[in-house]
Amino acid sequence: MRKSRETYSYGIIGLGRFGTALAKTLAEAGEEVIVIDNTESKVKELRQYTENAFVAETLTKEVLEEIGIQNCDTVVVCIGEKIDTSILTTLNVVSLGVPRVIAKAISPDQGAVLEKIGAQVVYPESDMAVRLANRLLANSVLDYISLNNNVEITEIKLSGSLVDKSIVEADLRKKFGLNIIAIERGNKTDIEINPNYRFSEGDIIVVVGKKDNVQKFEDSLN
Repeated sequence: MRKSRETYSYGIIGLGRFGTALAKTLAEAGEEVIVIDNTESKVKELRQYTENAFVAETLTKEVLEEIGIQNCDTVVVCIGEKIDTSILTTLNVVSLGVPRVIAKAISPDQGAVLEKIGAQVVYPESDMAVRLANRLLANSVLDYISLNNNVEITEIKLSGSLVDKSIVEADLRKKFGLNIIAIERGNKTDIEINPNYRFSEGDIIVVVGKKDNVQKFEDSLN
């Protein structure tokens, strides 16, 4: 493992579906991204998007510093399921002086701890249905979190031309440069995306991509 002295825009720790989609989209937007995971196959997949992809068995402060995570402007910790690892890793990143730390949480209790140690908390999976139910508006796009002036995670209420189309047929990645990271239908939120799933009127999808591409997609629904 080599020590890096470069400056990166973003660090992504944890390459589950959420972390992988974030890393790919940020890299495709031209941002400098460093990614870390403990699984070689996941890291290998990301090396076509960034050369700064590292396998790390542990996420101690020393390991993170050796990789160069302290050189990032923003670090997103995407290890929501392993609560102890999530909290310790977030604490290590904060202690390394990273200006902006965002951490994924799967429960309000975990989120409260992460906030206390200095992280901005997002709930991209388990709490999405409850949060969206309270925020549904007449327009189709609901801002979820802006990563910078160009890339954001956005909630979109589907209608029009996409209804009855499958995810494969819609091909949002190719047509609009958007990655789907979750779908809400009724009171159910699904993060295991089946490419053969067919959209229904009123479905809400969560996508990550460039702001301009989100706008183009929204316009296509009208």
